[in-house]
Amino acid sequence: MLSARQKLAAEFFATFALVFAGCGAIVINQISNGQISHVGIGLTFGLIVMAMIYAVGDVSGAHLNPAVTIAFAACKRFSWRDVPGYVAAQCAGAIAAAGCLRLLFRAGMFGDQPGEITPPLGQTLPRSTSSEFGATLGSALQSFTLEIILTAILMAVILRVSTGPKEKGITAALAVGGVVALEAIFAGPISGASMNPARSLGPALVAWDFRHLWVYLLAPILGALAGAAINELISPHKQQTPPDK
Repeated sequence: MLSARQKLAAEFFATFALVFAGCGAIVINQISNGQISHVGIGLTFGLIVMAMIYAVGDVSGAHLNPAVTIAFAACKRFSWRDVPGYVAAQCAGAIAAAGCLRLLFRAGMFGDQPGEITPPLGQTLPRSTSSEFGATLGSALQSFTLEIILTAILMAVILRVSTGPKEKGITAALAVGGVVALEAIFAGPISGASMNPARSLGPALVAWDFRHLWVYLLAPILGALAGAAINELISPHKQQTPPDK
């Protein structure tokens, strides 16, 4: 029987890998003048999620995401008592990964030329925040709404493929990783397609850049709960005994 320590270690490791690979792809794409590309970044996020589901799914469930953990608890598939530990492990893994990226790609760390600047660490921001026009309330609300919808879709898929015969084998990892990649590719340019409070918190904390962080802490949780509600709505329930004719 697996111990709580093993489960928390698995969540720490898996979330570390998610942020290190995904945000690392963003950083390397920036410093290599787009060698990875936006599509490549989306695929990186999807593939690392898929790999981590295979790696630790049978240990901790491979939540990798506080919003997913909270939604599982709301669905009574996970104990509320274990939620704080999982969320702490996930956030710690994300912060550790962002810290490693900061050390690896900090200007001057490995003999870079004077005047070079440290690239962003993959912080999630509404699109206009990084544009010459500055941030607007509309863009934050747009990203907030988009993050709710993206996470609702993701959570509904997670719940649909994590029950019954689809729980075993390759189906769950392929479906979840595919959704993450798809949503990162099409929504990344607008909101960053976080869908994960830990993924946004880690880079924001290490970079000390908290602009619009509330969007990426709150919206994914609301979206995951909405996804849980969608799953409940479409899930088959026990058939009632037909009335006597």
